[in-house]
Amino acid sequence: MLLEGIETLLVLAEEGTMSRTGSRLYISQSAVSKRIAKLEATLGTKLIIPAGRLIKLTPDAHALIKNVGPSFNEIRGLIFEHQNLDDQSIITLDCSETLVAGYLANALGTYFQKDKYISITTHHTPVIVENVQSGKASIGFCAGHLPAHYSFVAEHLMDEPFKLVFNQPLTALPKAIVVNDLKNPSNISQAAVLQKLGITPLMEMDSYTASAQLALAGIAPALVPQSIVKTLSIDDKYCFEFAELAELTRPIYLIYRQNSYKQPRVKNLVETIANLFA
Repeated sequence: MLLEGIETLLVLAEEGTMSRTGSRLYISQSAVSKRIAKLEATLGTKLIIPAGRLIKLTPDAHALIKNVGPSFNEIRGLIFEHQNLDDQSIITLDCSETLVAGYLANALGTYFQKDKYISITTHHTPVIVENVQSGKASIGFCAGHLPAHYSFVAEHLMDEPFKLVFNQPLTALPKAIVVNDLKNPSNISQAAVLQKLGITPLMEMDSYTASAQLALAGIAPALVPQSIVKTLSIDDKYCFEFAELAELTRPIYLIYRQNSYKQPRVKNLVETIANLFA
């Protein structure tokens, strides 16, 4: 019951409401409330405070999540590893949206003809990492830098180059550009390179597609990965490369738990994706 309560608190912290938490856990809103109440009684502390339609976490709840969350996800991942996948078990492939669009769509269209029990989800890299560690996803396909410590296999596929996209000719490095969220741990290394070059992040977007579209509309040049250039079919005349920006690449990884790879269907999907970059 304690683990059940902790799982409910972790989902509540992500979703913010009892109803959305219940939907994710496939239980009623009242069951969510009862689980949290039992956890509070067991720990002898208040964990949540109503805040209109949302739920606010107390300092004790934040401390509990920080201290217990990673270990809980690892335990859940270890349990997941011992589940056997039959021919109709769902394999979850959690991906970066840009990578699905740029590299996987056609290949997965063919793959689905022989294995229809694949579920594709899209998240940013930190969430993909968490989902693979916890067993919520069998395989992760992500871009950017991984955390320093992790408990899964990380297969490096390539270093994806970036281009500056703009609807006007660029003959020199611009002073300001549109970038994606530099606070995202997988992007944070870009900030130091841009600062060294004296380039100001004019706007920080949450979507490379949005960045590219703003650049093509003439707002400002945007730093865009190759996969987005490919997906949006951006003409070469709007794409610019500078030697000073050559180090601004992002590593692309396939990540999975070692024991999950022993499952033939997981192994086959991993190898299919890896072969696209061979």
